[in-house]
Amino acid sequence: MKHPDDDNELFNRLEAEMAADSGGEVVDLDKARSARQESTDPTIRPGADRSADSGPGESGRESADPNTTVLVDSPTLKAAGPGYLGRLAAAQRRPVVPAWLRSLAELRTASAWVARHYAHTAGYHALRAPVYAARLTLQAPAGAAKFVGGTMRWVADREGEPVRLAAVRREDAAEYLKLSRQRDGRVRLRTLVAVLGMFVGLATALAIYVLAPGWLQALSVSALVMALGAAGRRADAPVIHRAVEMPKATKLTSDIVLRALGSLGIPAINQAQAKGRDGFEFTAPITRDGPGWRAQGNLPFGVTVTDIIERRERLASGLRRPLGCVWPEAVAEEHTGHLVLWVGDQDLSKAKKPAWPLAKAGTVDLFKPVAYGTDQRGRWVEVTLMYIAGVIGAIPRMGKTFLLRLLLLMAALDPRAELHTYDMKGTGDLDPVGDAVSHRHAAGDDDEAIQYALADWRALREELRRRTKVIRSLPRDICPESKVTSALADKGSLGLHPIVVGVDECQVLFEHPEHGKEFEEIATDLVKRGPATGIVMLLATQRPDAKSLPTGISANASTRWCLKVMGQTENDMVLGTSAYKRGVRATMFAWGDKGIHYFVGEGADARIVYGTFVDAPGAAAIAARARKAREKAGLLSGHALGEAPETVTGPSYDLLADILAVVPAAQAKEWSETITARLAELRLDVYDGWDPDALAAALKPHGITTIQVGRRVNGKVVNRRGIDRSHIAAAIAERDGNRGAS
Repeated sequence: MKHPDDDNELFNRLEAEMAADSGGEVVDLDKARSARQESTDPTIRPGADRSADSGPGESGRESADPNTTVLVDSPTLKAAGPGYLGRLAAAQRRPVVPAWLRSLAELRTASAWVARHYAHTAGYHALRAPVYAARLTLQAPAGAAKFVGGTMRWVADREGEPVRLAAVRREDAAEYLKLSRQRDGRVRLRTLVAVLGMFVGLATALAIYVLAPGWLQALSVSALVMALGAAGRRADAPVIHRAVEMPKATKLTSDIVLRALGSLGIPAINQAQAKGRDGFEFTAPITRDGPGWRAQGNLPFGVTVTDIIERRERLASGLRRPLGCVWPEAVAEEHTGHLVLWVGDQDLSKAKKPAWPLAKAGTVDLFKPVAYGTDQRGRWVEVTLMYIAGVIGAIPRMGKTFLLRLLLLMAALDPRAELHTYDMKGTGDLDPVGDAVSHRHAAGDDDEAIQYALADWRALREELRRRTKVIRSLPRDICPESKVTSALADKGSLGLHPIVVGVDECQVLFEHPEHGKEFEEIATDLVKRGPATGIVMLLATQRPDAKSLPTGISANASTRWCLKVMGQTENDMVLGTSAYKRGVRATMFAWGDKGIHYFVGEGADARIVYGTFVDAPGAAAIAARARKAREKAGLLSGHALGEAPETVTGPSYDLLADILAVVPAAQAKEWSETITARLAELRLDVYDGWDPDALAAALKPHGITTIQVGRRVNGKVVNRRGIDRSHIAAAIAERDGNRGAS
């Protein structure tokens, strides 16, 4: 392998030889360079200050000659970088076996597509075979005429006639006589061949007519008629039509990519191309990747992938492809200027999708990944619904509710899962799931539905507290990670089965004038502590802002689905802070990209996914299958079984009144831990296990916050969290006054 320093060594020898030939002095270049370097280093000069306090940027620098050039990159030093073994250790090995071939599901899907394609083609042409035969029969006379005419022109050597006529026009007698003799020889030979062929053909036809069975005669006549019909076909009237219209996508080449990048109006790319450079460094060949082409490389210095994503429409124009075919992406493991450009054969929203594996059969284990959609390349994307809290955001009519219903259908296919579904839009989109399998289900935003949801959410908070106690009490060998597992969920006696809460248009609850703060407080608690205890919350909203999606919820939701949104704020509310700056922009989706979204979860960076479309009849069929599985396991309960909750009007206790009862009027302020102990004595079934944090969370919806309360203990002042009794009394008075006014 040639080392870069070899060229420098060759140049040094040539320079020395030239100097010797000219009679000059031979100079050792290495010594000369060392001398120049020493002359520019003030700490090495004879007159330089060599004290310990002097440095390159202090007195030593000040004493240097201002006209002297300081070498930054020394030519005698080799380029720094990892050695051979270091480069091998950091190298990325491409898989020997392609990813799609290692995935049994993808291989099965690809094989099914190929089988269906050829089965459809065979069936299409088999059904139309009589039509094809009739067309060929009608075209047979024209084919016979073409055959006879062509044979006669061939025998008469008509193809050489233009050459002979040219010789006549030039009056070249010698060339004409030569061509005429050549024609006479061809005509005699071809006439002999034609006569022999005619006699052989007639003899063969006579033999078949006399000796061959009837089926062979029919086959021979049919073959002759079909052949003559094929010869007589017109170019504008094909006999056989295409069974499948293949996409007419242009192959992606480097010239097309460079042309498209040059049309974006990015100065760094345009300047590079103006100087004869490409403006884009390909790091791998352009290859097929699924139903499209993949190109990757490095953009010029200072240009980021975000700059390309911002100009996606112009990039699609430069590539002469529909907008839904062009998907520029960044690579998390690479620098921000490394672009991966995938150009599909068809618009992602119009391309045919594989059938969802769970559409017809199958069950789900919520503790394992489940396929719910496909990426641009047609590969399945999976999501694990356990141990997460999810947020779905989009503007109206982009498929948000359908995506939430799809996730709830997946949860319904796990018979152990207990579903709590709320359609606050009130249009009944979640009814196929709610009426079939949900333990609690409500639709609409009227007072009855709000009170129903509030009572259920309060019960869920109590269930959360119960589960934490159960998990804490389990031995380490059974629950080593202090969270619910699939094995624990199977133990019905523990009551740790999965609970999935799905809310469409969650802003209706969080913006409720009376109970909004309590809904927010409970949801925040469920989002933070629920995943470890087996409680999953999925919230969907068409208004992803701070009011409809409180920060405490959006900041702690580990999984995000973002369909089209209109601005940066909404984008970052759903996908996370600074997602827009990193190039993860759901604003780039077009109006026709229904169901297409960014998915953040499963330990991976944001991916573009097309969620599986399941219409209302399909959802009802899947929900019915889930209901049968629950009935068989004896796990159907609540709303799906026709059971109403014991109470939907609120708790049977009044927290504020109970606090006034346990805190005497003479004691204006009291510690929270003292209050919780007294509350437990008052109502053990309600307040058992409460701590100062639980008390503070319960008081927050009423607008009451804890304060620091000082007490003298053993002669020392101890400050702890507590409440002011007057705040409780004021809250009760305000509440009762509002009720009286209403």
